[in-house]
Order: sequence, then structure tokens, then C-alpha cells
Amino acid sequence: MRDTDLDFTVGRLGEGRIRSPLSGVRFTCDAERVLYHSTLDGIQGWLDKGAAPPAMEAAGPREMLFFDPAKLECGIVTCGGLCPGLNDVIRAIVRNLRLHYGVRKVYGFRYGYEGLVRRIGHELVELTPETVHAIHESGGSILGSSRGHQDAAEMAAYLSDLGVGILFAIGGDGTLRGAQKIGEEAARRNTSLSVIGVPKTIDNDVSFVQRTFGFETAVTEARRATSAANAEAEAARNGIGLVKLMGRDSGFIAAYSALVNSEVNFCLVPEVPFSLEKFLSALEQRLQRRGHALIVVAEGAGQHLMATSEHRDASGNIKYGDVGVFLRDAITDHFKRIGMAFTLKYIDPSYTIRSVPATAHDSAFCLLLGQNAVHAGLSGRTNMVVSFWNHQFTHVPISLAVSERKQIDAQGALWNSVVTSTGQPRDM
Repeated sequence: MRDTDLDFTVGRLGEGRIRSPLSGVRFTCDAERVLYHSTLDGIQGWLDKGAAPPAMEAAGPREMLFFDPAKLECGIVTCGGLCPGLNDVIRAIVRNLRLHYGVRKVYGFRYGYEGLVRRIGHELVELTPETVHAIHESGGSILGSSRGHQDAAEMAAYLSDLGVGILFAIGGDGTLRGAQKIGEEAARRNTSLSVIGVPKTIDNDVSFVQRTFGFETAVTEARRATSAANAEAEAARNGIGLVKLMGRDSGFIAAYSALVNSEVNFCLVPEVPFSLEKFLSALEQRLQRRGHALIVVAEGAGQHLMATSEHRDASGNIKYGDVGVFLRDAITDHFKRIGMAFTLKYIDPSYTIRSVPATAHDSAFCLLLGQNAVHAGLSGRTNMVVSFWNHQFTHVPISLAVSERKQIDAQGALWNSVVTSTGQPRDM
């Protein structure tokens, strides 16, 4: 990610003039900042020229609020694909709003941004501490979800008619872009609407966000698939286990899955193109040397090897070819052609992983994200996402969060560790 000309200024609806009802907490000062760089080398140039190094606004409860909680109504929407922890975030937001701040009403909008369009007719859900009491024990989203764009003017008008002061939008790149448009439309209408994003992407690919919720759970669940594939591979002569994992444009799940227990022999990710000929040759050598192999491939890897498509999904993303099936067939054809006996087991656990409940640590992370989203909204921040950066919770403008995809640095420490762990050729 770029490190110059960064503007982490977060939009605000106005100054806080209402004292927070919270007690016994440490309030965060508006001037508190979290450094963007984590090393002395990173900030030395700024210090040398007497300039303040780039830094993010620290998240946390503010002593003075923009909204009066006793008069406030809020809304929550979940969009895009399912991800472990969605219910945990919903629960955290509702409980913090209702139990800690005393907000009188929280609406849940059904089926993503469709729920914010009145004419579509999805029923509103009123969320209370009682209705969300045990939802974190289940996967999925109690509000449902959908993909696709809706008209910002219609959504802003409906929110205004309902009297919603804060909209919490839980989703990835497309969701955040939609949230930004809603915030901009509300500002055009001179409506005091705070739009707070909670970055949800199982791929962990939101810029200026160190880790998104659900990612840790995804890696944990992926381990089940890779362990099963490895067991199958080791049990057969020239056994090959092939596992396709999530990772449309960023291969973080595949990369970390390769590091979990060092059983993976080949990790293929979108950020590092590979030659099919070189890969098959390296796989052949691996089987000759060790008699089995485990391959993990991110869904967006190897797209340059397949026929391109102009078809797009409901979110506007180009539909990618199925690299798992492509590699399965290519591997099969190769070893049949050279007359080498083999056994191949292919596993695609994607939707199984997406729908599971969050792990304990991920669930706690979701709670903190939800709490900090509420603090930000009550203080009048808007058009921002709650981020986690340098192991601290921060505020980041939506415009920065969606400016580019976060990806693995092919020259960085993570990928170097993956190559070292797998033993795969660096140039393949």
C-alpha cells in the first residue's frame, strides 16, 4: 500500500455537545492517533523534514456525543457473501447501542441493500438485546444478505423517513462503496445521517485494515480441508491432494493455510502468476521424490491460464474461471499423458467455511469492532470504517478503504515464509 499523500481525515456531522451516558470507561481523546508505519525507518523521513508522519484516528468512546442516544434510532445491514462473525457483529452493535447507550430503537434491514429500498417490500426487523441474545452461536446472518447495487437516493430517502440517525453497513468493498454513496446522498439532502462501515471480507483484502473479521475462522476451517486432503494424498501411491480456497484477488487464506501445519507443498495465489508447464514439472518431481503432494490454490489464481469472460456477477465483479477444476483436469491430463500412476482428490470447502460460526478469538474481535463502530457513530463520525491497524482499533475514511485491494507482497516476509514452508520453486 502507498505511504505518501495519505489523508486519514474522517468526516464528521458536527461537534459533540451531548455528554456520553457511559461511566467508568476511559474516553478516547479526539487527538489520539495510531501511526500508519510501525517501524522507525518508516517514519524517519517524516521526522527528518519536521513533518508529522501519517497516522489514523484512534477508535474508542468519546466523552461528548453528536447524537442524543435517548432520541436516536439506528439501522444495521449486512451485504455480500456470508462470512463467519456476521451475527457476532450484529449482536455487539445492538447490545452496545441498547444496553450501554440507551438507544431506543435499532432496525435490522433484510437481505442487504434491498432492505433499504421501500418499494422492494422487505419487512423491517426490530433488534433488541433479547432477539440477538444467542445469535453468535450460529453462522450466517440473521438479517440475510444480497449482492448488487441499489439506488442511493431511494435508500437515503427511506432512512430519512424512518428517522434513522446511524446506519451500520457490514460488508466488503462493494458494500462500503454503497455506504459511501448513501452518506453522500444524505449530505446532499442536508440529513444528519452517520454511515459507519464494518469491513467484512473473508479474503482479508480491505486496504488500510490489518485484519478483517472472519479471516481467522476461515483459516482455522480451511485447515480441516487441507488436513483431509493431505491424509488422502499420503495414503495413496503418488497421491495428490488439491484444495481450492477463497481468495478472489488476494491469497491470504491460502497463504496462511500453507503455514498452519507445514503440510502444503504448493500454494498458488493471485498475486504470484505461475506457468502451468513449470508447475506440473515441479509437481512431477515432488511425486518422484516423496510420493505424495498437497496443493492449495486460491480461487483467483491462474486466471491467465483460462479463457477470459466478460460476464459479471450481481456485485459487478467479472466472473472468474474455476481454477480448482482447471487444475484438477490439467493434472489428470498431464500424468495420464506421461503414463505415471497417480491418485487425485479434489476438495472445495468454500461455502462450508463461509457459513460456520466464528472461532472464540474471532468472536471477541467482532465484539470490539461492533463496540467501536457504535462509539464512532454516536460521536458523529461518518463515511468511515472501523479499522484494526498496528494492533489497535482506528478510524479510516471509506474512500481510502476502497481505494485499492490489499494483496500479498510477492517480495515481502509473508510470501517468503510460504515459499520456505512449502519448498515450492520461487519462480514457477
